[in-house]
Amino acid sequence: MKPNNSALVSVAWLSEHLQAPDVRIVDASYFLPAEKRDAQAEFEEAHIPGAVFFDIDEIKDDNSDLPHMLPSPEKFSSRVRNLGLGDGNRIVVYDRLGMRSSPRVWWTFKVFGHSDVTVLDGGLPKWQAEGKPVESGPMRLPGPRHFTARKNSFLVKDKDQMMRNLESQRFQVVDARSRGRFDGSEPELWPGRRSGHIPGSLNLPFTDVIDSASGVLLPNHLLLEHIEKAGIDLSKPIVTTCGSGITASVLALALHEIGHKDFAVYDGSWSEWGLDSSGTPVESGEIASN
Repeated sequence: MKPNNSALVSVAWLSEHLQAPDVRIVDASYFLPAEKRDAQAEFEEAHIPGAVFFDIDEIKDDNSDLPHMLPSPEKFSSRVRNLGLGDGNRIVVYDRLGMRSSPRVWWTFKVFGHSDVTVLDGGLPKWQAEGKPVESGPMRLPGPRHFTARKNSFLVKDKDQMMRNLESQRFQVVDARSRGRFDGSEPELWPGRRSGHIPGSLNLPFTDVIDSASGVLLPNHLLLEHIEKAGIDLSKPIVTTCGSGITASVLALALHEIGHKDFAVYDGSWSEWGLDSSGTPVESGEIASN
């Protein structure tokens, strides 16, 4: 069971509300460069009826060399307004892999002050597995809608804050990458980055909080089991990190679902911290759970 303030909606719920005037559906699919897939092209091949495409690699900070960093409030407002997303809408986000990039866009809307945003549990794969309709072709924009951006800085951490935390230990850092990338035994996926992890961080791969068969987020009791096994203390603030801020948001969603309110995402994540030029310390080898 999920709490009443759950950020998840089921395929059944979305199917029933597909034509509701206040519901807007967002395809937030994203693929790593190495995957060599075109999310926009795949959107045009098949998407949930009425969905618009949120391009994570375009709705970003143009002044940063890092991948898909949060845009300015002004740019975010402009882009989502043109997608017909705005005040008074209930936004439902999904992606093509079940549960990978949609939580990033869920978190982004929350950062910019839009609280009525949810994630389709299981995403497009579960939607199609249950025989629900899809359509093809370019997105049909519903017309601009005003969006009021009010940035919530408590949900975001930057490199300076992460560096200060190495001494202060004010918050726990939880890394959503695979165990091999975390301990440095596997190559880092982002080119030009060192292997390893932020010193003192804990590891909870985002795949551990998702049901591998259905692509849905695990029920709360299993989320709590994985969180406890990773050595995470839920009485303390938590900052999630990953390769580039995408799957860190899966952990943020999981924390929200179990009712943990004091969480944030390190936007730059390993794409920033792992650079030789960043001046950041890197640890490798497995870290024992607390």
